[in-house]
Amino acid sequence: MTGPACVVFDPSLVDYDFGGEHPMDPVRVDLTIRLADELGLVSAGGSGGGVLPTVPAPVASDELVLTVHDESMVEAVKRVGADPSRPDLAHGLGTEDNPTFEGMHEASAHVVGASVEAARRVWTGEVLHAANVSGGLHHAMPDRASGFCIYNDVAVAIRWLLDNGAEKVAYVDVDVHHGDGVQAVFWDDPRVLTISLHETGQMLFPGTGFPDEVGGPGAEGSAVNVALPPGTSDAGWLRAFHAVVPPLVRAFEPDVLVTQHGCDSHVEDPLAHLMLTVDGQRASYEALHDLAHEVCEGRWVATGGGGYAVVDVVPRAWSHLLGIVAGAPIDPSTPVPEGWREHVLTRLGRAAPLRMTDGRSPVYRDWRKGYDPDTWLDRAVHAARTAAFPLHGMDPFP
Repeated sequence: MTGPACVVFDPSLVDYDFGGEHPMDPVRVDLTIRLADELGLVSAGGSGGGVLPTVPAPVASDELVLTVHDESMVEAVKRVGADPSRPDLAHGLGTEDNPTFEGMHEASAHVVGASVEAARRVWTGEVLHAANVSGGLHHAMPDRASGFCIYNDVAVAIRWLLDNGAEKVAYVDVDVHHGDGVQAVFWDDPRVLTISLHETGQMLFPGTGFPDEVGGPGAEGSAVNVALPPGTSDAGWLRAFHAVVPPLVRAFEPDVLVTQHGCDSHVEDPLAHLMLTVDGQRASYEALHDLAHEVCEGRWVATGGGGYAVVDVVPRAWSHLLGIVAGAPIDPSTPVPEGWREHVLTRLGRAAPLRMTDGRSPVYRDWRKGYDPDTWLDRAVHAARTAAFPLHGMDPFP
């Protein structure tokens, strides 16, 4: 199923830049849009060409940012952005994860504005699907920056949807790290279902996201966490996803689906320990697209997120995402365009991948066929289902 769609993008979104050797190099966003351009999906110059129209990304107003973030936090980000030599560690600004940089408030508010614009266009019916690959900054807390995230653009976008008439929003986070900031913002709000599939907090930042985190009083069941073992590959990840996400989203019946597509679950990502391929990640994007059409009349807001293999993984994964958003999926066997590979070699001195696939055909065993309690993966899935499903009136057993 297809419908009108857009990508919210402005070249200056790459100003969200921690500099130096920081893992979150904004070149990954630039390379994604350039690759999608070469594939005929978008226009890298932001002129709206390609299959997927490119629309401008406004900078969020202070009023909009303050719907999620404390006033003291916004003031601190402005202060640090005006003088990066004066960190504010109480607000998480100037840490190893979140170094200070000039114009930090403006760059961060721009990412927020892009995600809210994507949400606005979907909610008003201008498009069915909208994407902001620069977004997905899911660790930011109301009162502090965390994990490369200054402002929580996805939380602000969800808040905007609720403030503008959405009665229920489902948020699905497939980043390798727990979506702790979004969960925290809506912990007590039964109108928002947050589902996060991530490497277990036993092994990885932020050390949260366990099955017993189910939401606050009056909102029990609004938070769902699948804490996956390190080494989980396509088959296990997709098994877990399909065992948990579609049943819960169907039961919740949201008005709109908001998704975060960190691709740091890839086997080549340097910061985590899952073993997905681009092909497995692409399968998750297709499944979420189909779920939006099944449950939300197609209303889907998709954001980026983590991903630190900035040449080999992120641009291919997110170009697949943009193709699915556009209703023009890229065949995995498609060669990576030579012009893009030449750009990567010239700019970064690196050889780029040759194809849009890692050569895998992602298949998984359906949970309904039974589970094996002797495996860590199946115990993790069963724990998530046992904690969450009864709160939605469902049987956790296959």
